[in-house]
Amino acid sequence: MGIKLRLIILNFLQFFVWGSWLISLGGYLINTLHFTGGEVGRIYATMGLASLIMPTLLGIVADRWINAERVLGACHIVGAFMLFWASRTTDPSMLYLIMLFNSLAYMPTIALNNTVSYIVLEQKGHKVVKEFPPIRVWGTIGFILAMWLIDLAGWKVSATQLYFSSVASLVLGIYAFTMPKCPPAKVNKARSTLSMFGLDALVLFRKRRMIVFFIFALFLGAALQITNTFGQPFLLDFASRFPDSFTVTHPGILMSVSQISETLFILTIPFFLYKFGIKKVMLMSIFAWVFRFGLFAVGNPGNGFVFLILSMIIYGMAFDFFNISGSLFVEKEAEINIRASAQGLFMLMTNGFGAFIGGMLSGWVVDLFTKDGVKDWPSIWITFASYALILGILFPIFFRYKHDPKAVEIVRQS
Repeated sequence: MGIKLRLIILNFLQFFVWGSWLISLGGYLINTLHFTGGEVGRIYATMGLASLIMPTLLGIVADRWINAERVLGACHIVGAFMLFWASRTTDPSMLYLIMLFNSLAYMPTIALNNTVSYIVLEQKGHKVVKEFPPIRVWGTIGFILAMWLIDLAGWKVSATQLYFSSVASLVLGIYAFTMPKCPPAKVNKARSTLSMFGLDALVLFRKRRMIVFFIFALFLGAALQITNTFGQPFLLDFASRFPDSFTVTHPGILMSVSQISETLFILTIPFFLYKFGIKKVMLMSIFAWVFRFGLFAVGNPGNGFVFLILSMIIYGMAFDFFNISGSLFVEKEAEINIRASAQGLFMLMTNGFGAFIGGMLSGWVVDLFTKDGVKDWPSIWITFASYALILGILFPIFFRYKHDPKAVEIVRQS
């Protein structure tokens, strides 16, 4: 089996596990278990809490002591047991703790998956910036397929989605151990105090542009958490007005249009990074979030269905131009001996602080605009769109970065 195919399977399973529950869990918690917006927001915020330390910590482990593919596999096996436990739990407090432990296991695997992919491609002499996006797109395909299976099987508001994900996580954990060895980088120079504690990725903060980049990555991470948490519950709430609409009967399939769009935009990343540079690409992402939320505010399954579709399509740009491009930008800025730690730091800001803020504040906003159990979704989405708009205004003012196409070309050929 060729190495690219093996990495495709790895990325496919990585996001298949997540897609099995990430988008649909909110509907299950709200519509079946009748959790409040705050309770749902706190459960989703566990991903943020876990990402405050685990991606960076395990990135350090992979940089210094244990092969990255082994750390990746172990995390997924632990996550499999947590998801199985969660499928059998209905108490909000207990489910919160279980999902926290699941997040502690899963969240670092996103950065570790990138690290393993980058290292293996380099070992085999491939160009990372050119070859990784077409491989990573299969992760999105895995996410989409998982969403479709959960929706078509009728598990979108059932605990079975968690059981299904646990099986997939166990398979991935075992498969990760079969990947080519990705040993810690050997560094011969004397190590500083930061290096001894694995904190040398913090040297990235010596650059002003990296400080600003990571701050805005945090705020964009919050935007991503908002749509993950409340996208499907929003669609399911149309049941009273449009009970037989496709939006209500198959919200998972409709939401998957977002991931289908993502697969297309991933393939454009090398071109956009080369042509426009990270600053303009990130700005495109921010304003795509404005439209993502704004179109939700005016959309409905009737005469506003086209706005729902447009919101799904624009998601591809919103997610990829921030998440994938940002990861590649960090890879370019970091030295070889701290790349796993640097990817962990990126995850810390996006799926750590960002996800925590997004989960907690989005739950608060939803409850704020909820009266007698009825949610004012237009006001909720306009609030989120305004948040993204403010980011779009501030980002070009504070992020100073001169794009050099020649430098990007060097990275593409490395």
